[in-house]
Amino acid sequence: MEKIAVISDIHGNLPALEAVVKDIRRRRIKRILCLGDLVGKGPQPAETVDRVREICEQTVQGNWDLGINRPQDKAAGIWQQEKLGAERLDYLRSLPYCIDLQLSGKWLRLFHASALSVDHRVPRKAPKKDKLALFQHTAMTGMPLGSDSEPDRIPDIVGYGDIHIPYLQTIKTKQKKGLIVFNTGSVGAPYDGIPAACYTIVEGIPESAAAGPYSIQTVRVPYDIDKAIAIAEETGMPGIERFRYEMKHGVEM
Repeated sequence: MEKIAVISDIHGNLPALEAVVKDIRRRRIKRILCLGDLVGKGPQPAETVDRVREICEQTVQGNWDLGINRPQDKAAGIWQQEKLGAERLDYLRSLPYCIDLQLSGKWLRLFHASALSVDHRVPRKAPKKDKLALFQHTAMTGMPLGSDSEPDRIPDIVGYGDIHIPYLQTIKTKQKKGLIVFNTGSVGAPYDGIPAACYTIVEGIPESAAAGPYSIQTVRVPYDIDKAIAIAEETGMPGIERFRYEMKHGVEM
């Protein structure tokens, strides 16, 4: 059995990321996957990108990672671009779309927001048809894991970020097959009313086609919120009022 940490939506909040990394190391988890949105909202985008590149085995692209490469006309976006610099912007632009894993005989697919695009949001209370669409193959996801021999096969488990609200749900299909979808929540900007960093641990037998035990666990990690706010104030980050409110209350302003 192996444990894999899945993090997402750090949004330039380095104190929150370091608290999560400390918890992951304490649990002796060696593999970390990131589901995007390294930047935006928070005061340390460059430092966060550098840290994620150091610790994560794979990282996919989020909507902020793509969007920050577009022309910016607001102070916050211009500030983020200047902090990141050309090389980090190129890195964010080149990130892959999704990650596919084999775990205890299950096909696990991970991406930032949906199978359609990094900008297509699927809320926690989305209709069943929208949840089922998360499992479909698209031009963005491709069809890996031996899909030539099993063209109708879809992932058994899908995990995503984007909405900053963790949940886990089993969805029953017309074929009587149960699919599992989970959201990782957010490391740096939780929006479920709990102002603590959030990430997911998946556990199973890696690279195994045979059925085996597996688990999905949500983890909450307290961190020094006042330190994150102080860094934002010291750097002169635009939008400090919103950042302060969201960090203290764990909700979107």
